[in-house]
Amino acid sequence: MIASIQYNSRKLIIDLSQPLDISMPLKAKASNVNAWYIGPPKITPVVMDGHTISVLEGASVNFNQISFNPHAHGTHTETAGHITKKVHSINKNLKQFFFLAEVITVVPEKQEEDYVISKKQLQFALGNKKRDALVVRTLPNTRKDKHSRQYSSTNWPYFTEEAAVYLKEKGIKHWLVDMPSVDKERDDGELLCHHAFWDTSGKLRLDATITEMIYVSNKIDDGTYFLNLQIAPFENDASPSKPILYKVM
Repeated sequence: MIASIQYNSRKLIIDLSQPLDISMPLKAKASNVNAWYIGPPKITPVVMDGHTISVLEGASVNFNQISFNPHAHGTHTETAGHITKKVHSINKNLKQFFFLAEVITVVPEKQEEDYVISKKQLQFALGNKKRDALVVRTLPNTRKDKHSRQYSSTNWPYFTEEAAVYLKEKGIKHWLVDMPSVDKERDDGELLCHHAFWDTSGKLRLDATITEMIYVSNKIDDGTYFLNLQIAPFENDASPSKPILYKVM
């Protein structure tokens, strides 16, 4: 289905029958992607009055209980409430769900014992383009690895504070990455990129979001896309999410 969409002052032609899902599914397995030093998610049937509520066990319905952490167990979108004393709800603050996005691919650069993504790399990839959302794919990029990686204590690649400031100043409102955090795993709680991007020392950007633990297939080219950023309506700082890209024709 080909659709013509007026977005701001730009007319976009997209094919709604060709969605590109860049989220990762949540599975009740030890192989589910994981971070932040906790166990895997759990999906189990409710047991009530000694009866297991599962069709396999003779019940008329499946009635599962799900236990997970949105920050640790897969693709999630968070608002500034993730790092503020007041817990600003993602459900109350993300009010628009379609954005013009740019997909870029970067190779993190070695910096002493770390690998980082710098302002210079983002500047080179974005140039003069004006976008509401930025989707960052890092290399190497294999589906099996990123869908099952156990990130805890791995010191994953992260962005420099200067890079986060650059994105804020460039007007990027929605920042999507394929790591568990835009910041260093162990940084003594500084969270420099989170604070810089949401401008916690200035005018708090409650309409800006960070989406982490996406997976952008190598079959998806760098370039301009129409992004549908879908969340579950959780009254929480973060929610599981399902970002979908549509190629702009």
